[in-house]
Amino acid sequence: MKNILVLVLVAVALIAAGCAKEKTAYGDARGVETVTNQFGSTDLQMIAESMARSMQQSPAIASGNLPIVTVQEVRNKTSEYIDTRSITDSIRAELQKGGKVRFAVDAAGMSQQTDEIKRQGSEYYAKEAAAEKGQMLGAQYRMEGNITSIVKQNRDTKDVFYKFNLQLWNIRNGILEWSDEKEIRKTTTGG
Repeated sequence: MKNILVLVLVAVALIAAGCAKEKTAYGDARGVETVTNQFGSTDLQMIAESMARSMQQSPAIASGNLPIVTVQEVRNKTSEYIDTRSITDSIRAELQKGGKVRFAVDAAGMSQQTDEIKRQGSEYYAKEAAAEKGQMLGAQYRMEGNITSIVKQNRDTKDVFYKFNLQLWNIRNGILEWSDEKEIRKTTTGG
């Protein structure tokens, strides 16, 4: 009898759990997200837009000669996991939208690029239409950056300060052509 009662209670619990309805809705992807004080979508969007706007005003980019830039993935120097590839890709996308910069394949994409050139060099492709070795263009500038954070916390307050720095280096002569920073502070209070 006791076993039957346990089985009935387990069955009722499973049925009740199955009846609970989750609710999912679309939100504004550009809306301010404040679920936690960890790095989030609003922070990523603010950084990408701010850095792209600033870099497009630098003399190296604003000259109008469509410089070629290679991108090094942003380095995460915080204590939390941050998808720095997403930051890097968002900055690149914002710069691309501005139409003042061209991008050379970066270190992360070089293997795929060379594999594709090798594939097109096979007997399956028409030689006159296939990409050839030795035709890629070298970049004039290298974009790199990092994100750091300072976290302060007491019993009922947590303060997180993020600092994002991005630089544009002239590859030929090693001169820093442009640099900018974006700072974000997020404070959570309450128990």
